Amino acid sequence: MHTWPNLLSSSPTGPGHPSHRMPEGPELHLASHFVNEACRELVFGGCVEKSPVSRNPEVPFESSAYHIAALARGKELCLTLSPLPGAQPPRGPLALVFRFGMTGSFQLVPSDALPPHAHLRFYTAPPGPRLALCFVDVRRFGHWDLGGKWQPGRGPCVLLEYEQFRENVLRNLADKAFDRPICEALLDQRFFNGIGNYLRAEILYRLRIPPFEKARTVLEALQQRRPSPELTLSQKIRAKLQNPDLLELCHSVPKEVVQLGGKGYGPESTEEDFAAFQAWLRCYGTPGMSSLRDRQGRTIWFQGDPGPLAPKGGKSRKKKSKGAQRGPEDQVENPPLPNKAPSRTRRARRGLPEQTAAQQPEGTSLQRDPEAPRVPEKGKRGRQPATSGRRRPQKIKADTPSLEPEETSAS
Repeated sequence: MHTWPNLLSSSPTGPGHPSHRMPEGPELHLASHFVNEACRELVFGGCVEKSPVSRNPEVPFESSAYHIAALARGKELCLTLSPLPGAQPPRGPLALVFRFGMTGSFQLVPSDALPPHAHLRFYTAPPGPRLALCFVDVRRFGHWDLGGKWQPGRGPCVLLEYEQFRENVLRNLADKAFDRPICEALLDQRFFNGIGNYLRAEILYRLRIPPFEKARTVLEALQQRRPSPELTLSQKIRAKLQNPDLLELCHSVPKEVVQLGGKGYGPESTEEDFAAFQAWLRCYGTPGMSSLRDRQGRTIWFQGDPGPLAPKGGKSRKKKSKGAQRGPEDQVENPPLPNKAPSRTRRARRGLPEQTAAQQPEGTSLQRDPEAPRVPEKGKRGRQPATSGRRRPQKIKADTPSLEPEETSAS
């Protein structure tokens, strides 16, 4: 039996593992490549099985023999189930469009060894060992829709539809989205379908553009950019490669990430692949870089001046060299919560011994991952927080049809 590599969140990776990163355009593209390669010679059969805990729709599809193919566009992936000639019952193909949320991925595994959080499962038909193609989503922010239609309002894909993408941005610079800082505009999937948090940091860093510069100011200059008619075609191509503009980097930087994923994201190469990704990063979560929260609460990494639209009162934090060995998604940007342990005075009144640093409870000096949904502590469901005057943590919404910008919906 062939052992196919898993993608992104295959064991031992996961939300808390150093090699986990949120899926953006390149990861969706790699997912489609994985599905097509892994399922090319497989015949699937039977019903599509959904986990009982998933809130996504049931998939009313049954066929004795069908093929599976995938196509990615920006931050969405379309899976098409196509019955073979003579398959029973007779029916047409069915398409599903997936959005991966924070932890979505596809894995191909033996049917008797399903991974945890496999919320949608497609089984192979006999003969041969029974396999299952699974949509795995630990945090359950991922979503699928029946019908095969891309989410309305999303712009052209930065990877596969570059010319349409560029035209769509430059034609719509009067839109209010471009009144915002460029770092926030880059997450608007109506115009930058496929760009996410780590990509925007890398793109802006390469051009030394302050993240809180007004988006329209940055992009209007590109409307006037025209290559000299005296240049030959090869000279024009060379000039473009040597001095790319922001929209060109929105296409070429994701392509670089796709090329890094050539070995796949299987368990036998996960750590090696992530080491290559970390080495590729120049700005996002790297030592010496500064960070701020944008208006949507997302962390933007940068170097130097943040720009004129930087949040008032926002404190820039620098990434220390080395430190704890955690991935960029696990970095903590909020100041530490106050220690809940009683003060020295209160402890003396109660006749309690003084608490040394070694005795302090774990976790009281670190905030949880700001981009993760809040999970109730075991045994404390439904308890009301103490009225300490501290503001309650902001909840992260599940993936919704909102597109302005997509990053606010944890996708």
